[in-house]
Amino acid sequence: MSRFVEPVTLAGRHATLEPLEAGHADALADAVRDGELWRLWFTSIAPPERMAEYVAAALDMRERLGAMPFVVRDHASGAIVGCTRYFAVDAVNRRLEIGHTWYAKRVQRTAVNTECKRLLLGHAFERLGCIAVEFRTHWFNFASREAIARLGAKQDGVLRSHQLGSDGARRDTVVFSIVDHEWPAVKKHLDHQLGRPR
Repeated sequence: MSRFVEPVTLAGRHATLEPLEAGHADALADAVRDGELWRLWFTSIAPPERMAEYVAAALDMRERLGAMPFVVRDHASGAIVGCTRYFAVDAVNRRLEIGHTWYAKRVQRTAVNTECKRLLLGHAFERLGCIAVEFRTHWFNFASREAIARLGAKQDGVLRSHQLGSDGARRDTVVFSIVDHEWPAVKKHLDHQLGRPR
């Protein structure tokens, strides 16, 4: 039986999204060192020595829950610079979430993230026929909240005391979404952003 989200490679001018494989763990460990991303208290990014476990958990989510994790390959360097995934896949209601996204510091706030979101959203709305795509982030992840809003997503609300962190701290989760009738305008916005001189 086919899945709602099948493995696919999505390529743009600046980056390519490739289906995650166990063999990507070392490259992701190198990427996460750039900026020491695991030290951000409001995220759950694995440190280099636990990247193989992180990858295994993502692949398990793909097999059991229909998620689709990707690595991000930067065209300028040829290196893997981060990862992202489709998850919380609801095929019946044609919805999914884009998240578990992180990038090496050197490509943050570059065309790489904008293009990856453009590729993921285009595939979700134009190939999978999604009605809505969600984004969620920690209340205190202000950079992520700003980045999601810059894409053209609208804030739906805040889920208070939504999750417990590994240290027991409660997380308030900010929920954003883009719905299918908004996609044409969001697509124009993202294409305009990508066409601007850098």
